[in-house]
Amino acid sequence: MATLELEVVTPERRVLLETVDEVILPGEEGYLGVLPGHAPLLTSLETGIVAYKQGGQFHYLAASGGFVEIAKNRVNILAETSERAEEIDSDRAQRSKDHAEKAMDSASGDELEELRIRLIRAVARLDVKSKIGKSPF
Repeated sequence: MATLELEVVTPERRVLLETVDEVILPGEEGYLGVLPGHAPLLTSLETGIVAYKQGGQFHYLAASGGFVEIAKNRVNILAETSERAEEIDSDRAQRSKDHAEKAMDSASGDELEELRIRLIRAVARLDVKSKIGKSPF
């Protein structure tokens, strides 16, 4: 069976380097599924869940911002931020979500946009944490 090499890196560290069967990631035009033999592609990475299938089981990462390169059965994700599900602190993510929601009530302009991005990241982190051991989406 053909496989893919999946590498996820941030400016701070390599988050993941694994041989996988399938990758689902948040691209510029929505979620994108990648199987072995996928056509070469370069797209932006949006905030959301990166799911990858390995040995019949799905695993999850929260990721935001950056780029994705798909070429020669390899998926390279260069993300601004990324965390494995087991690294996510649910309480911290919930506090971040609550704070962003509350602060959005009185924000405007650039501050509102920054809070919107924080909210989306917090929700993605909570979603990733809740998916451990479950099928994607």
